Amino acid sequence: MAKTYKLVKQAKMIKTDDFSSVFNFRKRISTQYLALHYQPNIHQRPRLGLVVGKKVAKLSVSRNYMRRVLREFFRLQQYDICNVDLIVRVQKKFTKSDFIQIKQEFDGLIRKLNQRVGLTDKLSPPAN
Repeated sequence: MAKTYKLVKQAKMIKTDDFSSVFNFRKRISTQYLALHYQPNIHQRPRLGLVVGKKVAKLSVSRNYMRRVLREFFRLQQYDICNVDLIVRVQKKFTKSDFIQIKQEFDGLIRKLNQRVGLTDKLSPPAN
């Protein structure tokens, strides 16, 4: 089956309870611009939630740009990410001039995430 890089509805976290459970799990990886909160899930795919607060960027245009960029990064890498609920929280405002640095940070966070979650997956017995 060919991989489609469409971001399907099942890959988005929308409900408040989903966000709360990930934040309560208390696993986080941070960089200068982004913080990644994660929790292993039972779904067959990674799911994404985004948090861009008004304290980070006052204008909705800026917040929406940041969401769009992060959603696109996730969409392109969704098949390389372990099955986790993932919340990306923006810690510092970024613009188009910071795009390359944000891309590098996101890639690094995903690499670290896969190492951490991959280790715990190998420790637990496979469910057949």
